[in-house]
Amino acid sequence: MTTTRIVFILTLLTFAYWPAADAVANDAAAPSFRAFRDAPKIQDPEKAPILAVARADKRVVAVGDYGIVILSDDGRRFRQAKSVPTRSVLTSVFFLDGRQGWAAGHDGTVIASSDGGETWRVLREEPGKERALLSVWFENALHGLAVGQFGLALETEDGGKSWRERRLVDAGDAGEKHLLQIFAAAEGLVFVAAEAGGVFRSEDSGRNWKLVQTDNKGSFWTGLALRDGSLLLAGMRGHIYRSGDRGLSWQEVPGIPQQSLTSIIQAADDSVNLVGMSGLVVTSKDQGQTFVTKVRPDRANLTAIAIMPAGELLFSLAGVISGKNESGPGTK
Repeated sequence: MTTTRIVFILTLLTFAYWPAADAVANDAAAPSFRAFRDAPKIQDPEKAPILAVARADKRVVAVGDYGIVILSDDGRRFRQAKSVPTRSVLTSVFFLDGRQGWAAGHDGTVIASSDGGETWRVLREEPGKERALLSVWFENALHGLAVGQFGLALETEDGGKSWRERRLVDAGDAGEKHLLQIFAAAEGLVFVAAEAGGVFRSEDSGRNWKLVQTDNKGSFWTGLALRDGSLLLAGMRGHIYRSGDRGLSWQEVPGIPQQSLTSIIQAADDSVNLVGMSGLVVTSKDQGQTFVTKVRPDRANLTAIAIMPAGELLFSLAGVISGKNESGPGTK
């Protein structure tokens, strides 16, 4: 059976320890239906279990279990969003600018913010249908996509007020692949990292798609367009693939330990940084052509990475982890 990002997310959530009494302590004061739908208030936001992160201009916005959203403007102090009207697991977050953003997750949930993540509103949800969305992306303030398990894809042309369900491709099993992360490149290129070595490619900002099948047998969990125009995909068992021809073909970058990679980012100095399971941190100084790997002594299962002026931030289901001086001996 192919292990995908959705299995990874569900497995992590199953084994995560998070004191429920602290998480819901404030809800007892307002035992209303709304209180039990809103994300619970927690005492230590920096310890919230996190699955995804995005930059909203200078702010970092991170999302995770129980609909939790945490914010930081300096990378040192974290606070919880003022209101999030869902307790669904949030698996993805995307901001168009410093104010306008969206998050998606389980139960087909999509929520939106127009104030930099401070407050949110529900755009859609499907309680009880067990359809998980794993990534959300917007081309502009109106056109956006959300994708998830078994080929589930949703598209909006009005900023998320209404959504239509679609398939990226209709070619048999290809249309049923788990869709794990959307990422965009220049000139209307958009990609969806998918299971079983697949990557979906669009040249018109996500309106039409073709499947590009790599020789990778595992799933791609994350991807990124680099500033030099090259593209990277990464995922299960440490596999990293690179494209130099706008995603028409992909070649594996060798030499990465067999720990799955969950998140990728490019820093201001053009270095490429990936994080993953068992404390794996992978860095490239040559636009993803070669990598140096390190393992954190704590072996934390890392879920996301962000770069702030104060430095690198790593995230896990144990919360926020500083990225400074935490890596053990490296290997090439």
